[in-house]
Amino acid sequence: MKKFILSTVCLVASTFCFAQNKADAVVHLNQGQHQISRHIYGQFTEHLGRCIYDGLWVGEKSPIPNVNGVRKDIIDALKEIKVPNLRWPGGCFADEYHWMDGIGPREKRPKMVNTNWGGVVEDNSFGTHEFLNLCEAIGTEPYICGNVGSGTVEEMSKWVEYITSEGESPMSNLRKQNGREKPWKVKFWGVGNENWGCGGNMTAEEYANQYRRYATFCRDYGSNKLYKIAGGPNSTDTLWMETMMKDIPHFMVKGISLHNYTLTYNWENKGAATGFTEDDYFSLLSNGYDMNKIVSAHCAVMDKFDPKKEIGLVVDEWGAWYNVEPGTNPGFLYQQNTLRDALLAGVILNIFHQHCDRIRIANIAQMVNVLQALFLTKDDKMILTPTYYVFDMYKVHQDATMLPLELNSPAYSRQGRQIKAVSASASKDVNGKIHISFVNIDPEKAIEISCNLDGVTKEKLVSGNVITAPKVDTFNTFENPNQVTLKEFKDAKLKNGVLELKLPAKSLVTVELN
Repeated sequence: MKKFILSTVCLVASTFCFAQNKADAVVHLNQGQHQISRHIYGQFTEHLGRCIYDGLWVGEKSPIPNVNGVRKDIIDALKEIKVPNLRWPGGCFADEYHWMDGIGPREKRPKMVNTNWGGVVEDNSFGTHEFLNLCEAIGTEPYICGNVGSGTVEEMSKWVEYITSEGESPMSNLRKQNGREKPWKVKFWGVGNENWGCGGNMTAEEYANQYRRYATFCRDYGSNKLYKIAGGPNSTDTLWMETMMKDIPHFMVKGISLHNYTLTYNWENKGAATGFTEDDYFSLLSNGYDMNKIVSAHCAVMDKFDPKKEIGLVVDEWGAWYNVEPGTNPGFLYQQNTLRDALLAGVILNIFHQHCDRIRIANIAQMVNVLQALFLTKDDKMILTPTYYVFDMYKVHQDATMLPLELNSPAYSRQGRQIKAVSASASKDVNGKIHISFVNIDPEKAIEISCNLDGVTKEKLVSGNVITAPKVDTFNTFENPNQVTLKEFKDAKLKNGVLELKLPAKSLVTVELN
């Protein structure tokens, strides 16, 4: 009898463990309503640390191959992932940046001290023309953040005129004198940055008053129609969001920003970028999942005042923030980038997809050598980080229709807490191709997924790719740049409308059906 009971217990335990390694999902192929804006895949460059100088900008005379002074290898890599927009010049730097210091002959441009980031000298050699020429070289839309904190309404108004006016005017003529005959098309304009903090330490009511003044004098010139973005809340501050929605006339604003960084624990204990424990790993991913609660809370406030969803949520700063690498300038925010960061990026992008009816723009922070960067540079060398490969994998979702997806996931447990081991999203592009992306954050267990395709007719499995590595803290170095890359995924099959695949532990997988 004891032997039978023991056998039964083992069988139940075995079945439970086996069930833990399985997930099931349903994708509704014919119920898509909302488009995943390509602008969710935006990038961010600030005059911070080695992002611009010694990162993007090397100058025309550099022996490093460049296009008008910007590294060619980075331009080529950005084209590959179809980067849709690029935010500049900040960040906190935006609210101490005076744009007229960054135009005209470089040798005559005044220098300044970057008081926000390391107290280094900013020589303004990378300014308006350099930035907009870079955007043209990439084929991306510029997103300029104006100076509200230490600037004036006139200054920002003239910047819009300088860039976008084609007619006869002082600013248009000045642009022509500086070598640009035709105006640029610049739609996205942020009216200040983090005005609750480094952008002026204002109250929400004070900023809303300022926004109305600035937005009034930022005008449309010709066919260039401005998408004006108000400086929104810090992370969970829904009261700030409510004030923006209530105090700013809706005809004056197209988007409201949101900033939220993912930390290992908190601002006092941001954690290390490498060499972290599994508890650290779990904590970071758990905090990453909180993006859904944060976005949902702000969407609920916006829905209250804007039920037709005419105003977009613009998550123009997001990503992982760790302690800086040992021996580097603490004001430069330089950190390594591991497979853990790729998994975090996949989870958050999946969340953005689910809220694509409201989220119109998002910008990971930042693009080169700062925070959760896509590129790291050292002299003439450049490496692609694990996060870069997520943007490469997920580019298939840009401007596709989000497909509703129901997911029953096993749990990943740690520290007496648990989170979903699997995150997923799906979309259909204009050519009818279906892409389904999965993230398995469990660092040890592969997970088998059975995904029912509701509404399937004649779809067939075309291809798949995967990002994974031996350990969650695996990262690319200048000596070994291909430790984490995008590879072909073959462990999937489609039969009778059911997609079956086995997600490796700690992996991201995207499959294509046609």
